[in-house]
Amino acid sequence: MKPNLKISLSKLWKTEDWLAVWIGFIIISVGMISVLTGAFDFSAAKFSTWHLWEDVAEKKSLLDQFTGPFWLKLTRTFLVLGLLFTAGVRLQGGKIKEYIPAFAALFVLAVAVRLISAEFTLNRYLEWAFWALIVGLLISNTVGVPAWLRPAIRTEFYIKTGLVVMGFSVLFSNIARFGLYGLGIAWVVTPIVIIFMWWFGTKVLKIDNKPLVITVASATSVCGTSAAIATGAAAGAKKNDLGVAISISIIFTILMMVFEPMIIKAAGMNSLMGGALIGGTVDSTGAVVLAGNALGPEGEQAAVLVKSIQNILIGFIAFFVALFFATKVDKTSDRKVGAGEIWTRFPKFIIGFFVASLVASFIVQPLAGSADVKAINSVLDQYKNWAFVLAFTSIGLDTNFREIAKQLHGGKVLWLYIVGQLFNIVLTFFAVWLLLSGVIFEVPVLELYK
Repeated sequence: MKPNLKISLSKLWKTEDWLAVWIGFIIISVGMISVLTGAFDFSAAKFSTWHLWEDVAEKKSLLDQFTGPFWLKLTRTFLVLGLLFTAGVRLQGGKIKEYIPAFAALFVLAVAVRLISAEFTLNRYLEWAFWALIVGLLISNTVGVPAWLRPAIRTEFYIKTGLVVMGFSVLFSNIARFGLYGLGIAWVVTPIVIIFMWWFGTKVLKIDNKPLVITVASATSVCGTSAAIATGAAAGAKKNDLGVAISISIIFTILMMVFEPMIIKAAGMNSLMGGALIGGTVDSTGAVVLAGNALGPEGEQAAVLVKSIQNILIGFIAFFVALFFATKVDKTSDRKVGAGEIWTRFPKFIIGFFVASLVASFIVQPLAGSADVKAINSVLDQYKNWAFVLAFTSIGLDTNFREIAKQLHGGKVLWLYIVGQLFNIVLTFFAVWLLLSGVIFEVPVLELYK
């Protein structure tokens, strides 16, 4: 028993999910102390809007950005994130000597992204996160990503940490108020989509590779990479199967997070419904944040709440997939399925997100007041943004369209995803309209820190 307990406890500081929680809490704690005591400045660097010409729209020029205080904040941002993520990588077994120079280069790219996205004209068309994706894609699909840079490409690690930090800005009353709506959107639609895609893939398309079918179905209906990894392991999918599922998910995640907010705006859908639709249909959690942000604060929170509630299903889906494959699909398998599988597959960073919300809502706000909570969030918001810039740049750097195209031979898997995702969008839209249009149920009002 003792060795098992030791192994279990070591996961608290050796796994990506838990390390993202601890790093997020460290940033939140230091940010709180800096604001509430006023003893030191912990704010991260932020580019002001600038223009190529100084006299246009009274914006600053490029060189006006680089003042003494700005360099100090930029250095602080690099050191804080660099030290925390380096420690996290080391605890996961990574090599510091390889990670530090790679992270420094990735951070330089992130600075370039923030600088580009702050330009007055460019900012009018695309937010900073889109530019992060574009910069990464340009490098990956032209000159290529050098091997020495790859140790810093840890998309999920950066996204999870940013989401934990973001949890502090989400009032828990919103979670409670939106919970039943989120359950109706995420927990009812998701299983139906998985069952439909399983039937379509095995019966209509007649794909013999059943672990691949269920992996693609889970990636489509839950949250892309994380769900694919969890379900793929539960179904005994091969590495190539997982690569195909993730590749398809990445391609359509990029397309959907760019175009879905545009379509929602063009259709005149309100930000609450639009955010919920994004949360239920866009695969990646990080992409959900980005796409929801394009609809404003309310849209972003609705998207994150739905996706967070949907992410909770990962452990349960992995458990039932393991059970289904062990008893029905692969009867000769000696794989043992226990209730602990749910906890093993459960995304731990979601716990950090909710705990951060609880702390802000029931401890800090009642004791310090809304003004101080707003000040704390103004500090934390930039650290969250920097974590997301690192993540979205990493997504771009890790996405090579030529390599992905090689994995899509046959076309059936592509059709499985497209048909399944269209079914997912239609069903999710119906659930969103049913619950949030106000025609049948009362529309929840999300409170935002002001």
